[in-house]
Amino acid sequence: MARSVRHLTEIAALLAERRVDLVVLKQGIDTTTPAGRFLFHVIGAMDEMLADLISEGTREGLEAARARGRTGGRKPKLTTRQAGIARQMYDEKGPDGKRKYTVAEIAETFHVSRKTIYRHLEPTSTPTPT
Repeated sequence: MARSVRHLTEIAALLAERRVDLVVLKQGIDTTTPAGRFLFHVIGAMDEMLADLISEGTREGLEAARARGRTGGRKPKLTTRQAGIARQMYDEKGPDGKRKYTVAEIAETFHVSRKTIYRHLEPTSTPTPT
């Protein structure tokens, strides 16, 4: 229902301002009573804490994996050598002065998509060596 306890409190205040009472049947929360409002906020705080703990555990796990030399994500479709060859093919000119190979032909040569070739041809791109 909310992203944080603060957001939950804002929603509760907005509902109260509009004279809307929240009654959650399964959890027994009834915001028309002081005990119900208290329970509403306590459950919200516990949910936020649980989300923070999960996030913290994920971060620690990723840091531990990086310390062991593991990185996430997909492996690059092209090796550094293949990317270099693709660049040479792209830069190669035919006798008429136009490009000898189209990006589609280069992509077909390496069995990848045209987007992958373009990604490796971008000057700011630094593909991970494999």
